Order: sequence, then C-alpha cells, then structure tokens
Amino acid sequence: MSAGGQAGRLEIPTIQPIPRDGRHGTPRDLFTIWFGSNIMLLTIVTGGLAVTVFGLSFAWAVAGLTLGNLLGGIFMALHAAQGPTLGVPQMVQTRGQFGSLGSLLVVGIVIVMYVGFVASNLVLTGEALAGLVPGLSDTPGIIIVSVLGAIAAIYGYALIHAYTRWMSVISGLVLALAFVWIIGVHGLPADFLGKNTFSWSGFLDAISVAALWQIAYAPYVSDYTRYMPADTGVKHAFWASYWGCVLGSLLPMILGAVVGLSASGGGLVQRLTQLLGAFAPVALLVFSVGIASATAMNLYCGALSSLTFGQTLLPRWSPGPGARTLIVLALAAFSTGAAILGRAQFMTNYEHFILFLLYVLVPWTAINLVDYYLLRHGVYDVESFFRRDGGIYGWVNWAAVTCYLLGIAVQLPFVATAFYTGPAARAMGGIDLSWVVGLSLTAPAYYFLARRRRFIT
Repeated sequence: MSAGGQAGRLEIPTIQPIPRDGRHGTPRDLFTIWFGSNIMLLTIVTGGLAVTVFGLSFAWAVAGLTLGNLLGGIFMALHAAQGPTLGVPQMVQTRGQFGSLGSLLVVGIVIVMYVGFVASNLVLTGEALAGLVPGLSDTPGIIIVSVLGAIAAIYGYALIHAYTRWMSVISGLVLALAFVWIIGVHGLPADFLGKNTFSWSGFLDAISVAALWQIAYAPYVSDYTRYMPADTGVKHAFWASYWGCVLGSLLPMILGAVVGLSASGGGLVQRLTQLLGAFAPVALLVFSVGIASATAMNLYCGALSSLTFGQTLLPRWSPGPGARTLIVLALAAFSTGAAILGRAQFMTNYEHFILFLLYVLVPWTAINLVDYYLLRHGVYDVESFFRRDGGIYGWVNWAAVTCYLLGIAVQLPFVATAFYTGPAARAMGGIDLSWVVGLSLTAPAYYFLARRRRFIT
C-alpha cells in the first residue's frame, strides 16, 4: 500500500510488537518526522530565551544553541535504532532496563512531559491565531489546534508521518522566507550585533536548553521507528534522526534569537508578528499548523505511554485503537484546560518545566543507552516485556532504579533555578551544569552496578 493509503487508515496496533511483515518506511521518513515537527513557534520561543532571558549577544547565542543541539542530538538519535530492532514503543522497551513495575517510575514522568509540551504548544498557537483576527481571544485557537492534533493522534503512526513530510517542505520554505523578510525587507537594527554581551552562565544555559530540547525527544524516538524494517541499521536510523532533529530545531531557534534582538515589547510571538508585517498571517498560520503536528506527536506518544502504564498493571489487557482514542481525547482535554488556565504565566511556567525535564530525563537516557549498547548489545526478550512478572527482567531492576534516583540526586548541588540553587552552582556564579554531571555519573554507575549484580547475562 502507498504511503498515502496507509495515512488514511486507522492504525490498529498500539503497544503490541510490530511483526516483521508489517514493517515499512525508509530512513528519509525519520528525517522528515523530526525536521517537520520541530519548525514551530515553541522552538522559536526556546531559541529566543538565549537573548531575552540569558542575555547573550547574537553570535554567542548561536554558538550556544548550535553546540547544545549538536551534543543533545547524539543522545536523542542513539535511541532511533531501538525501534526497528525491537518493534515496540520506547516506554515498553524501558521495562528491559527497569523491570515491569520499576519502569512505571519513568513512564509516569514521561506522561507528564507529554501533557506539558502539548499545553505549551497550545498556549503559543492560541496567541498566534488570536493575533491574526483583531478582537479574538486565544481560546478558539487553542481548541482548534488541540482538535487537529487529536485527530491525527487517533489515526496514528502513518498519518503523523505523512503530516510531517508535508510540513517539512511547507514549514521549511516559510522559515526561510521569514529569515529573508526580517533581514532583507524589515532590516535588522543598527546595533543588532552589539546588543547584549557574553556571560558563562548565559552561554552554558543556552547550551543546556538546546541540549535538553534534543534529549527530551529520547522517549519519543522508538515510537516513530518501530514500524521501520528490522534491517534499517543503526547508522542509517541514527543519522536520519540526528540531522532531522538538529536542523529542524536549530534553524527555528536561531530565528528566535534574531526576533528577540530585533524587536522589543510583548512576547516573542508578538515580536515575530511585528517584524514580519504583511507576511505575518502566512507565517503564523503555517507555524501554527506545525504546532498541530507536534501536538499530534505528543498526544500519540502520551497515549502509548499511558497504555503501557495500564497494561503493566493489567498484563492480560491488549489495548486496541479504541483505547488509544479514549486516552488521546482525555490527554487532549486535560492539556487544553491546562493551556487555558496557565497561559498568563506561560514563560515562567515553561522555563521551570524545561528545567524539570532536564533533571529527570538525563538519568533515564543514560541508563537506557548504556543498557542497550554496552550491556545487552540490542538483544532483548520482547515477550518478557509483556509478562506479568517481567520475565527475565523481573518486577524491579534495582540497579536501574537506584542509579536513576542517584542520577537525580547528584544533580542537585549543581542546580541553579529561581526556587533553588545548589552550593556548587552558587560557587560557579549561578552556572547550571547539572545535566552534564547527571550524564557523567549515571552512565558509569549503572554500567558497573548492573555488571556487578549480574543483572546482565
């Protein structure tokens, strides 16, 4: 069946393993799903943090955002090979590291992450669409995009891939035109390159935010590669996912830095509207549609993770498309309500949300990648993932749970937030290196503890 025909059909499997005769797709699909889904308003706003919140000049902002995306993309893309090899969603595969019940600790946190990203996206799209119609509140835009995202998530995998293929072309073209318009038509301020300055804290914060943007996709990746042929290969899956996500994220982030330094007053979306002038309606409409694709991805992954959570507690349950539909609708309704209620404090809430993800996702990705590449070399018993007792992985892998909690704890002295600043961060003038410490200590700790306690055979 053609890709178009698959996109128009309701996906039947949910968290069940995808049989080899049901596999399809090419590495190009991995590039477009990450490139097309990242060109949206939330990515632009995230890049704008480098100049509006962290106070960097344009050159240093671009340097920090580039380095963070390049580094974080490595961890994100390393998960890409797990889907074709195992044929199950990422959170199901996490049972192989944490055990059947132990995995619920991570799955629960990831579900919160998906809801948070949906709500953040909806706030921005509501603001953007309201700006296109004088006197219109942002609530209709929030609801419209939530509904569009939910429809795509209900239809599932093939429709989301088709959606992002189109958005790769359309959003990519509009992004390029936005750069041309702002630089060539509107013009940059005379002091553009001289605005702001360099600081180590701001530079490292920019790196951290960009790296976290990439690492936050780690729980998604296998969900969108599990239908790929088993012989896709680590190399092809890695590079297609890596460059799709890095380029799709970095370019809008640079636009955000340009906007942040070229206009003042109001939020970044309002500044973007001001700079784009007559082109603003087209750009904001396309970027809002792009948000709908990202919303669909978050709702879809959130539904798979929620079904994984439920199936862990009810091992004989094999959820189908009806269950996915109900979960998607519930997550969409909750996220929409959160967006409407939390829109007034969006930037503050978003910054705190990003930092929360930083502290809890870094240890998980370290454990997952060490287990997959260094300890088990990609060899897992998929049938054990669905057994009540966890099969050969047991109820709880205490090596993984211990190292996960340790990975969070060792970051605390290096945390620098408005609520709490650790002693190490204070000594370094407010520089937050918690994610570097978390990765550096969690990975070797899990490797040696798992080997010593013979969790790996």
